[in-house]
Amino acid sequence: MKKVLITLSCAIFLMSCKTSNVTSAANSTKENVAVSIDLVNVIDDKVKVTVTNPTITTETTTFNIPKIVPGTYSEDNYGRFVENVKAYDKKGNPLKIAKMDENSYTIYDAKKLAKVTYYVNDTFDTEGGAGFGESEDIFSPAGTNIKAGENFMLNTHAFVGYFEGKSEISYTVEVKHPTTLWGATSLVDTNPSGEIDVFNASRYGELVDNPIMYSKPDYTEFNVEGMDIVISVYSPTGKYKAADITPETEKFMRAQKKFLGKFNANKKYTVLLYLSDMKAKDAKGFGALEHMTSTTVVMPEMMPLEALQEQLKDVVSHEFFHIVTPLSVHSREIHYFDFNKPQMSEHLWMYEGITEYFANLFQVNQGLISEEDFYKRMAGKIEEASNMNDKMSFTKMSKNVLQQPYKEQYLNVYQKGALIAMCIDIQMRELSNGQRGILSLMQDLSNEFGSNKPFNDEELFATITRITYPQIGEFLNKYVAGETPIPYDEYFAKMGVSKSKTMISGNPFLKDGRIPLVTINQSTKQIKALEDVSGNVFMTSLGIKGNDILKSFNNTEYNLDNIYDLLATSDTWKDGDAISVTVNRDGKDMILKGKVNLPKEEKSGFIASDKSKEAVKNAWLKG
Repeated sequence: MKKVLITLSCAIFLMSCKTSNVTSAANSTKENVAVSIDLVNVIDDKVKVTVTNPTITTETTTFNIPKIVPGTYSEDNYGRFVENVKAYDKKGNPLKIAKMDENSYTIYDAKKLAKVTYYVNDTFDTEGGAGFGESEDIFSPAGTNIKAGENFMLNTHAFVGYFEGKSEISYTVEVKHPTTLWGATSLVDTNPSGEIDVFNASRYGELVDNPIMYSKPDYTEFNVEGMDIVISVYSPTGKYKAADITPETEKFMRAQKKFLGKFNANKKYTVLLYLSDMKAKDAKGFGALEHMTSTTVVMPEMMPLEALQEQLKDVVSHEFFHIVTPLSVHSREIHYFDFNKPQMSEHLWMYEGITEYFANLFQVNQGLISEEDFYKRMAGKIEEASNMNDKMSFTKMSKNVLQQPYKEQYLNVYQKGALIAMCIDIQMRELSNGQRGILSLMQDLSNEFGSNKPFNDEELFATITRITYPQIGEFLNKYVAGETPIPYDEYFAKMGVSKSKTMISGNPFLKDGRIPLVTINQSTKQIKALEDVSGNVFMTSLGIKGNDILKSFNNTEYNLDNIYDLLATSDTWKDGDAISVTVNRDGKDMILKGKVNLPKEEKSGFIASDKSKEAVKNAWLKG
């Protein structure tokens, strides 16, 4: 999972008409769960789901909707979006059913059970997040959308439940949908009908791992070294098409595959991009959620194309690298994931940390960013990690990530987690004279385990030590399991890289990445400059004064409703760009014209300084 906190810095991301000639999913075998989802007859913004059960041999059975799903690291209780749950026998007579908690139902006389029916509400309708920040509700890429006749985001864990003890048997899912909509997914539709799709999964976990997005067909396809890539886009106003984002997406995905080599054998990978209109009942939690052969991405539609492409490069590349871990290398806690009584793994440093590190390393490795840019990114992660609890055991935090005080440290997986991966990479390069790094480590782990052979949590460090070096085991025990802060300068020095000071361009509306330099009038939705703008060179150079109402930039009007658009646009401004600003001062509009002069902030950074270590440094960054 990768969350994109869109705040003041914008960083806080075959339709066919055929006749149906297929056996109904209801005619399943006794060792199969058959599901029917009706996207045609939507009632009160709710979708009806029918689940035909396998043979039940006990007097009672429990039907569950997930409490948590892999990759989210939060207990979201998807059962709260399900209502009117009923159980029936073969003759259609109701059976006694009792709600045990938010996600679970006990069904009595279960030997007679023939089916369970219920209605599903979507999660996008419930999201908050108005103004700055993100929703505290369901993370949008793990959520659902029901917009009759137009769009259905089916994260299957929120639509389909499972019977206790029956999650390892096969599923058949029949989706009845409007003929104008097409379902984008990595699952294979086995039904030739243009009205009903039928998908098969070997077990519940595989079904949950394959989201489906129904919308009017807007997708592109390309092949990267034997992997078919599908990009499907839903844009509510039609602002963007799949073709708009495909060139840049194809560029970085080709670079990723080249970086990975022969690591992954997926035949298909699907990117489901949902663009939110940011209205009251739409998604507001931006970012992405990984799956084995796909990723769901939610971003604001109002973002300028350049900013959207940049966010997708970071977010989608992160999710794509999850095919390495945890999808190819993972523990028993993930392989046998309990959707309602989760046991978390100790190794978020690997699942999220290595993934985030790869999402940055491949860009310098493949020439998409410069060496200096890579150092800036890592320096930024050091700064962010320093604001977290640097003495907390990372393995202990991971194991207890659903509880406080560990839960509040979760975001450090993208900061310190990536830095842990970097230090292991550096140390392996040093010890092997540049020949081995963390990618080769993950390749070795994948060969030893693979997607179908989970490791035991407590044995991973010993395994890594055995296939690498004793020093790597010492690092893991001291800095990952232990409570000792990592001396990053010492690891950079191994590659001939030393600490330095650097000036970077800041955002005109944010100081130090956190402090707003404008205010919002919640009643009028107007954006105002602070009372004192003397420290903001962007505003002073244009003649903006304290308390000016900022109405438009370059002839585009802005207020609270589209402030994300302004923030995303401002991230693309460069020093010297021509700019026109309309302000309202003392009740009068006035136009100010000039050049962009971005605020400068001094930051700690790194620079290559020791030429004697250039060969090993190049092996590290260039592979």
